[in-house]
Amino acid sequence: MVNTAPTDPDHPTLFGSFTSSSSYKPMLFLSLSGLPFSFRTVNLKTGAQRTPEYLALNRHGQVPTLQHRGLTVIQSNVILDYLARATGQFDGATDQARWEARSWLSWEADAITNIAKVRHYRRFRAVDPAVMDYFLPLAEAALEFLDRTLADGRDWLVGGDAPSIADIGCWGRMVFMAEGGIEIARWPHLQRWAGRLAALPGFALPYDLIPKRDTEFPGRPAAG
Repeated sequence: MVNTAPTDPDHPTLFGSFTSSSSYKPMLFLSLSGLPFSFRTVNLKTGAQRTPEYLALNRHGQVPTLQHRGLTVIQSNVILDYLARATGQFDGATDQARWEARSWLSWEADAITNIAKVRHYRRFRAVDPAVMDYFLPLAEAALEFLDRTLADGRDWLVGGDAPSIADIGCWGRMVFMAEGGIEIARWPHLQRWAGRLAALPGFALPYDLIPKRDTEFPGRPAAG
């Protein structure tokens, strides 16, 4: 059973699952933003994503789903785009930066998703070794590309002195890489970038951040 009861329309409500990197991406955005929000758990193991009340929110029966200000938004990268526009946070400082951030999200959905596939096939579903032989090189190539991008001295994927939805989206998808047998230490520039993300106020890894039950997050007081 998914709790779809209305909450404060000015506070985002995120529907997600504990082990889902797709849920982690917008969850991390909200935590880093310091804004108050509500989390509603969708238990994928019990099939809660296929219940009529949840399918009324998300026709695909997937997580995550976001409700905010009377809108329902689905697909993790679309949610990141929406949150950046709605809150003004992690959006990019210029028009060029904003479009670059969104192009990274598009690339992530094509390339870094292979890391999630490797993790899924190693942890949740046994497959023919030929399947892993196909996806593992694609996952490693995506990480190599990120590492080369960060090798030019930039702190963040879009450049500048602040992270954007590009960093949140890419990190949020690759966060479970160790569960797929891929160690980030192989890519030193990538590892340093991950360390910068981890140092941000509000950062947490998925199992520390995503609750297993419905939870209200009060947000953080503004600095200063």
